[in-house]
Amino acid sequence: MRHTLLVCISLILALSFGQTPVAAQVTAADSAAVLLQAAETFEAEGDPDVARALYRYIIEHFPGTPARNTADERLFAIRSQGTRGSGRMELQVWTTMYGLYLGVAIPGALSADGSEPYGLGLLLGGPAGFFGGRALANSKDLTEGQAHAITGGGTWGIWQAVGWREVFDLGVSEQCQPGFGDPAEEYCYPNENNTEENFTASIVGGLAGMAAGYAIANRPVSPGVATAVNFGALWGTWFGVAGGVLTDLEGDNLLAATLIGGDAGLVSTALLAPGWNVSRSRARIVSIAGVIGGLGGAGIDLLIQPDDEKVAIGIPLLTSIIGLGVGIGSTRNYDEGREGADDSAALGTGLIHVDDGHWSVGTPIPYPVMLERKGPRGPVQTTGLGVTIFSARFR
Repeated sequence: MRHTLLVCISLILALSFGQTPVAAQVTAADSAAVLLQAAETFEAEGDPDVARALYRYIIEHFPGTPARNTADERLFAIRSQGTRGSGRMELQVWTTMYGLYLGVAIPGALSADGSEPYGLGLLLGGPAGFFGGRALANSKDLTEGQAHAITGGGTWGIWQAVGWREVFDLGVSEQCQPGFGDPAEEYCYPNENNTEENFTASIVGGLAGMAAGYAIANRPVSPGVATAVNFGALWGTWFGVAGGVLTDLEGDNLLAATLIGGDAGLVSTALLAPGWNVSRSRARIVSIAGVIGGLGGAGIDLLIQPDDEKVAIGIPLLTSIIGLGVGIGSTRNYDEGREGADDSAALGTGLIHVDDGHWSVGTPIPYPVMLERKGPRGPVQTTGLGVTIFSARFR
């Protein structure tokens, strides 16, 4: 409501040029310029939702004007770069949770005895993570995509560090006991309790992942690209698991295939996704289509109950790939004309909007109109404000 009132006030001030004859000379280019100035002001002040709605309105209703071209460029920039400061909350929440984890992981890595070190770690870890994340967020106006690069890097670093430590048995100590025949001889075997080693690996991996994510965040990262890379890593992990089972891998070899698959998915998507300029919504739709396909394959397994393990894993693998393909194909034109749109942002500038079968509800954005009213000497033109209650677009 505050945003709508501000837009109304800015339009009224811009269109109130004094006398009616002057106001009647307002052209489409002038109206578009006023809306463009208001949109740029909202964007600069950290209100991207209103700015995006105004940019889209200019593109749809003021073709051929200079403001229309500028609005198109700004929408593309918003999607490609993201909104400055929008990642602050995500970063603070994640660092708080990571601080709490470190409060447990550090005493665990040091083989602390008793509950006191862990209790102290929880008391100190949460606030330290919160204030550390806030300091990091305040030092740099991170976009949502840049913040996701840092938090995703930390999470992925933990998983990779613990996994590869397990594959190569890094830091595993040995337990020895006297031999049965000769007490002077010892029989040694690996210590199966790797709690301390896993905690240490998770600490190192998390910090290294955050550092790598922070380095990536020095460049623009859109929310859509960050989401696509995250899903790419997860799908790569699933393909690594399935591929390992199909090639008869077991134990550490299967775990290695899983880790490599995830890394391959992450790297390949990170290289390709910026060129796609995909929105977060489309990335999520494509991924959920793949999940639906995989679950459908799991349902087929439950119905036919195959005895062969390869058949059991191959069916959901195939159906998940089909689901991803269907998701990509069905959303091929999803982002056309929707630059900068978020999950919660309305696709139109009216109350109810239909875009090729997709319904959305949004906040009506006022726009300038020319009105005609009766005067003492006949009809008189004046300016006013209008709102769109219903709009539709069909391809």
